Amino acid sequence: MRQEPAPVLRADARRNTAQIREAALSVFRDRGLSVPLEEVAAAAGVSKATIFNRFGGRVGLIETVVDQIVAVEMDRIVAHTRSLPEPRERIVHYVTAMRDLQYDRPAANDVLLQAYPHSAQLMDICRAAGEMNAELIADGRAAGALHPQVGEADLHALVVDNALALKHGARPERADYDRRTGFVLHGICSD
Repeated sequence: MRQEPAPVLRADARRNTAQIREAALSVFRDRGLSVPLEEVAAAAGVSKATIFNRFGGRVGLIETVVDQIVAVEMDRIVAHTRSLPEPRERIVHYVTAMRDLQYDRPAANDVLLQAYPHSAQLMDICRAAGEMNAELIADGRAAGALHPQVGEADLHALVVDNALALKHGARPERADYDRRTGFVLHGICSD
């Protein structure tokens, strides 16, 4: 079956699309993926209907910007983690870097909580994080770098619990948050 070429957008439609995308990048990055679309539209200087016309709604808009907001950074964390020579070092880096991402980018918490399960891209990011968790647990256990009772479900729960606390709780001061990251690492790593 022959596919029709994508329609060429008028200059004003291209400009609106670019404005929506830039507004979504800014608003989602700073406040998370659940920000009302009315606020994204206002930041872009368009109507909410224009977002639906251009992107099909929230999930389409999220999928347009999620790489720049979360996926690229998570890929960077995974790549750097895999480059480290020692299992304990990989665990410490990954847990610290993920907690930093969760603190700095509220959208990461929406991704990790699977807030939009109809987004294939978000679910792919979660799958990749799950694979990294499994790899870290297997390597950490083999090297004796983890407390013997720590498993994949525990590492997953630590990430999800942190996402819930940051999304729905009072935001802690950075120094307190970093101190608590140390507590988490002390609890899961062997002495």
